[in-house]
Amino acid sequence: MGDMATLFETGRFVQSSGPGGTGDETEAADEAAEEVRRRLAAEAGDVEAKSVLGSMLLRRGDLDGAEPHLRAATAAGDRAAANNLGVLLHQRGYADEAAGWWRIAAVAGSAAAAHALGRHFRERGDEPAAEYWLRQSAEQGHVLGAYALADLLEHRGDTAAERWMRMAAERGHREAAYRLARALDRRAARETGGDGEQRSAADEAEQWYRQAAARGHRRAALHLGAILERRGELKEAGRWYLTSAKDGEARAACALGFLLRDAGDTESAAVWWLRAAQDGDGNAANALGALHAERGEHQTAERWYRAAMDAGDDNGAYNLGLLCAAQGRTQQAEQWYRRAAYAGHREAANALAILLLQSGDRTGAEPWFSKAAEAGSVDAAFNLGILYAGRGADEEALRWYERAASAGHAEAALQVGMARLRDGDEQEAERHLRCAAGAGSAEAAYRLAALLDARRPPEPAHELGEPAHEKTECEEWYERAAGQGHRRAQVRVGMLAAARGDVVEAARWYRAAAEAGSRNGAFNLGLLLAREGSEPEAALWWTRAADAGHGRAALRLALVCARRGELSEGQRWADRAVTLGPTEVARRAARLRDALREELSA
Repeated sequence: MGDMATLFETGRFVQSSGPGGTGDETEAADEAAEEVRRRLAAEAGDVEAKSVLGSMLLRRGDLDGAEPHLRAATAAGDRAAANNLGVLLHQRGYADEAAGWWRIAAVAGSAAAAHALGRHFRERGDEPAAEYWLRQSAEQGHVLGAYALADLLEHRGDTAAERWMRMAAERGHREAAYRLARALDRRAARETGGDGEQRSAADEAEQWYRQAAARGHRRAALHLGAILERRGELKEAGRWYLTSAKDGEARAACALGFLLRDAGDTESAAVWWLRAAQDGDGNAANALGALHAERGEHQTAERWYRAAMDAGDDNGAYNLGLLCAAQGRTQQAEQWYRRAAYAGHREAANALAILLLQSGDRTGAEPWFSKAAEAGSVDAAFNLGILYAGRGADEEALRWYERAASAGHAEAALQVGMARLRDGDEQEAERHLRCAAGAGSAEAAYRLAALLDARRPPEPAHELGEPAHEKTECEEWYERAAGQGHRRAQVRVGMLAAARGDVVEAARWYRAAAEAGSRNGAFNLGLLLAREGSEPEAALWWTRAADAGHGRAALRLALVCARRGELSEGQRWADRAVTLGPTEVARRAARLRDALREELSA
């Protein structure tokens, strides 16, 4: 006889109700009628009826009613009844007797019994026997047998596990589909054979996640949502996160909260974070803490950060440290940073080191910077570089700057570039300066421009009608730095614009630099205004430059005063120019001062 439906095979006892709310009643009536028919047939000696009736009573939980029918059918050679008798005895707690009946059914060809027997042996630690029977079940196409065999082989690190996991997944086993996807995901992460192979494994993993998620696997829905989010398909990602979150997956609720926050819906985000945090998700508790901290609700924020710690999330202690530091509670901040740092939180270690450094404890700060840097904190590596540079240990400082620069730290790349420039290694200097400038460092953009500017050949003579000047790469970098507020770059861009004859553009950049405090910008703006006939305004900018220590501006003011006949004022500015220098300016200012002195004494 063929196998009948068994408890292990179906896992389902009641069919879903139909529309209108009467499905359960109809189904119950049909089942009752079927039971009556089977009971009459069984009483008439029908072996199959006894087997089916026993199975029905077993599914219903009527073990006492099911057992005599199953035993009678088993005695008549029905292998499905033998399997189900094993299930019944297993439920009663007679595992060894159950195994005996499963063995009889399995030898007779029952794949379900072979699966149950394999599970029995595995629970007792007899893996060879478990593998034998699970393989018998799997080779007959039994889905649960294939999955259990794959699980056993995977536990032993046997590569054949994937074959059976794939078989179970292809036949609809959702946990097998999920685990196959996870294995493919891990393969894609460590794949070194090329982007094509990585992409193939990742694509296949996504398909299995999708299949498992469609069958209601909440963790598969979570991973599918994460894949889609990384790809920028936020709407579909949100749908899968929502599906997973509704099924009780706290991580999906947390991820959905972040998705909603990024979309600007912080109220809905808070609802999902609350749900996840109440289910023990530390990340969600931290997110709630940050939300309340932004609103100035510090006590509520602290409560959620503590909840994150209770959930085992070290970020909770770190965030408590940040919260206390922002409120000026330095001692408490240090305690929380320490707690997180001792737990291995690298950014907490870096923050603790900064706090100790600010309090003057350089000796205490250094080990924490080192610990954070060794754990991968880019900021800590940069801070170590600053620490060593302050001691004059330039080689050690450079080593840490290089480490931070290799991880993309712009200011560290700038420091490495400047060090290479001092060493005369322009090629390496340029490489690091480009990295820093590209990452947004205005100083790096300026220094890169200056480096390229120094290599630029002299401008060739231009034929009549040709443009007098075309922008070079160095000018583009000067402009980038100038646009970020770098004063020396603004002066340089102004000079380049003036060389092109673009007086308006030159004046704009000189003025921006001068108003930001650049004495060279103020001096050059004065020169430009003087050439345009605005000497009174030029004198104002020269005065600002001279007051800031610009010798040439002081000399210009002395000349202006001399032309106006303001000899005493001219002598005063000439004295100032002599003091400020540089040498050539001081020499000329001294001659002018002596001439004005003779004129005054005449």
